Amino acid sequence: MTVATATTFDIVPLSKHIGAEIRGIDLHDTPDADTIKRLRQAWLDHSVLLFRGQKLEQEDLLRVTEYFGAVGPLGRPPKFFPRGYSRLLPNIMMISNIRENGETIGALPDGEMNFHHDMIHHDLPHNGTLLYSLEIPSHGGDTLFASGYAAYETLDPVIKAKLEGRRARHFYNYGSTIRNQGGIGATAQATHPVFRTHEETGRKAVYVNRLMTQEIEGLPQAESDALLEALFDHSERPEFVYRHVWKVGDLLLWDNRCSTHARDDFPSDQRRLMLRTTVQGTVRPY
Repeated sequence: MTVATATTFDIVPLSKHIGAEIRGIDLHDTPDADTIKRLRQAWLDHSVLLFRGQKLEQEDLLRVTEYFGAVGPLGRPPKFFPRGYSRLLPNIMMISNIRENGETIGALPDGEMNFHHDMIHHDLPHNGTLLYSLEIPSHGGDTLFASGYAAYETLDPVIKAKLEGRRARHFYNYGSTIRNQGGIGATAQATHPVFRTHEETGRKAVYVNRLMTQEIEGLPQAESDALLEALFDHSERPEFVYRHVWKVGDLLLWDNRCSTHARDDFPSDQRRLMLRTTVQGTVRPY
């Protein structure tokens, strides 16, 4: 590994509202402080960064995570750790459908997953998430990213006025991938503003999601349900979304403060293996 190299890289937008590919950088090498600063600014500008063709060891993944903040804890109870986690360094999560002796070796193994913010069901949600691909199926398993900024800025003014200053409650059953289906036990629940102001960019984003948001506080249930459904549908409009088709060696970094992500279905008989780290939250979004 080369230490502290100055790097020139290109930033190529992936869609109108969200995402950029970083070209010309090998994350196995350690960039200098100015390069890290420029990468962090690109993350704040585009919410999602893609690095193609990376060859990373677990130590590299943890080091890269630290360019964007302190490495966050896994955020899942130890009793749910599959056997495969014994092969990983601390604070790295395995996302995989691979089974050994009939037991999955990773988390969130199969199927579609609704749009969500990672760890929104905690008082101090994670700022960011990194996902690195080691094995991918022949098709499916794409990850979709939706811009919370674009959703807020184009929201119906009547709905925006109705919800400005309100809070929503978020709840998650560990392992659930579809709203109110499945899961093997609640890890936590928390309340946060319906519209979150990003502490570094100053921009507002819709901060509710289909998978985990249960209700808007202070409203009758029927009204809350109707408003949330309108927010979910609006936030997931195709023009706000970047769909990522994975290749082996892809590293994705996304900002959980201003974006949601989802996964589409993929063949259950084909292997999918990803390594995940998180950037620890620094500000409670109150």
